[in-house]
Formats: sequence, structure tokens, C-alpha cells
Amino acid sequence: MTPLRVIDRRTGTVALLAALLLASACQNDRIGPAAIEGRRPDGKVRMQMVSVAYIGSGSHGTGALEFHGRSHPFTVTGLGIGGIGASSIEAVGEVYNLQDPSRFAGEYAQARYGFALGQASAGDLWLQNADGVIMRLSAHRTGLMLNLGGDAVVVSMR
Repeated sequence: MTPLRVIDRRTGTVALLAALLLASACQNDRIGPAAIEGRRPDGKVRMQMVSVAYIGSGSHGTGALEFHGRSHPFTVTGLGIGGIGASSIEAVGEVYNLQDPSRFAGEYAQARYGFALGQASAGDLWLQNADGVIMRLSAHRTGLMLNLGGDAVVVSMR
């Protein structure tokens, strides 16, 4: 199979997952501060991504999960709706509801907001997978972007 066909297949899969995950996330209002209230983080995450948006959005990057003193590298790819512009993103934060690192990989629904104007930026990322694993990330963006929307994000361990 050619690399372009693999990308097309992944794009279609991620778009379908975006619709399904965002619909299920809307039914479960437990993403955001209320979902982690009173809980201690189980691990930490750092990610570097590039994001491009013009009504639709796409992002790709790498990161590492710090869990029980070990680093677990991963890649992240996402497609979604909402936003305009392009930016690079450095995100750090906590992981909740993770008892085993094998439950970290998979499909996540992501809610995002923020902006980037040159070096000035603000925004947060909230991600949740079907196993209930939640990532709360603070993002620093560089570029020119207005960002408000949702995505389906696929995390793959390397």
C-alpha cells in the first residue's frame, strides 16, 4: 500500500472517530475541571505539535508520557473542526485515571480553545479516551491562530 493511501485511510478513520467521539463527549459532560476535581494526577505528559486550521483542522506531533518514573514516547495525530491559522504547540500537563500505560494509546476526543499571535498565546487542551483517561494540558503556541473547537486525536506509542 502506498504512503498516500495509508494517509488517506488514516484521515478517513480519524474523521469518523472525530464525529463519534465528539458526539459521545457531548453526552458525557465530565470532561474539564469537574472531571478531575479532587483527583491526583497519575502521570505527566509533554507534547510538541504543529496545527493548521481553516474551519477544519489538523495536527501532528510527538510527545512523552511520564508514568511511575519511566518515559513512554508517542506520536499524536488529529483532525477536527474549528479555528483558523497555523501554529506550533508546546503542551505540558497531567494525566488522570491511568492505572496502566497500555491504556494511554488510542483515540481521544479533544476540546480546545486558545490563540497564538506571534509569541503571545493562551489556551488549554482537554483530551479523554474511551477508557476514561483524561489529559489536561496547558499549551504555548507560536504562530497566528484562533482556536476553538474539537478534534479526534489518535495517540500511538512508539
